[in-house]
Amino acid sequence: MGFIKKKRIYKYFLILAFIVLAFVITISSTMGVADISFIDSLRIMVSRIPLLGSLIDSESIRQSHYYIVSNVRLPRILLSALIGVGLSIVGSTFQSMFRNPMADPYVLGISSGASAGATIAIVFGLGGIVGGLSIITLFAFLGAILTVVIVYNIARVGTRVTSLGLILAGIAVGLFLSSMVSLLMFFNRDDIEKIVMWTMGSVSAATWNRVGILAPVVILGSVIIMAYARDLNAMSIGDETAKSLGIEVEKVKKILLTVSSLIVASCVSTSGVIGFVGLIVPHTIRLIVGSDQRAVLPFSAVTGAIFMVVCDTLARNLIPPSEIPVGTITSLFGAPFFIFMLYKNKKKVI
Repeated sequence: MGFIKKKRIYKYFLILAFIVLAFVITISSTMGVADISFIDSLRIMVSRIPLLGSLIDSESIRQSHYYIVSNVRLPRILLSALIGVGLSIVGSTFQSMFRNPMADPYVLGISSGASAGATIAIVFGLGGIVGGLSIITLFAFLGAILTVVIVYNIARVGTRVTSLGLILAGIAVGLFLSSMVSLLMFFNRDDIEKIVMWTMGSVSAATWNRVGILAPVVILGSVIIMAYARDLNAMSIGDETAKSLGIEVEKVKKILLTVSSLIVASCVSTSGVIGFVGLIVPHTIRLIVGSDQRAVLPFSAVTGAIFMVVCDTLARNLIPPSEIPVGTITSLFGAPFFIFMLYKNKKKVI
């Protein structure tokens, strides 16, 4: 089957995936301590959409329900979806760029850098707010970005950066930073709970401000990465093959590394470390639609959003009024599903 015919089929399935995402978001907004109907949640969400909002009679909606959906649940749901998009897109990018199906968004030590930054802020009691974001979030972002810069410079040989060098440098720096976090926890035992809870990942602190900050980074970054889908296809075969096709491999690597690092750093600093999403989603999509990044990237983005929204919905509803860290849910449900997909497609994997 040619790509043009596949593209037509993929387009229909992608539209279906967006419909499923919209349905999952609406269902998620109804679930919680307050019982809100599907229709009411849908009307509340539509009322927030420019131009369409005037079609909804807002006076018929209970103010308490409007506040809960609009200001509590919806920001959290959208933040979860954005994080799912970001981690899945970057996971797919790294798996192709490094030619390693087990690569994930944290392969460069970004999660360890973010954890180190957040831990420093927690240990020194830096809990203020700057520009609508907590100091902990800002320190986590700076830690993640600084880690990428260090890893890149360690792996660089002249003007070239090898995939193996990046992976090895990322592992080494990540392990070093993880040990530093452990030491800080050992000498500051009163803060252990805060640090551990941060590293387990959660979007419970979601606000519209955080959504507004993360959305441009994830959306614009994803668009840029998708523009390089053809280049990623060539690079997944080998750098020499990509060069023979006229692709400036080193330039493309720098662009993709920069954009991907910004996306992951923004996601991790917002939610903490949420594992498995960037590994299982793109890998599972690749088993279903093949290895062409023109299909893998958009499907990974939508599927990642659905997966994260479902996991966060479970995290806040399984043991109310308490909630389970969403990072625990993604691993708990993601790992068995991933094993099942590998088993069903083991011939394709081999």
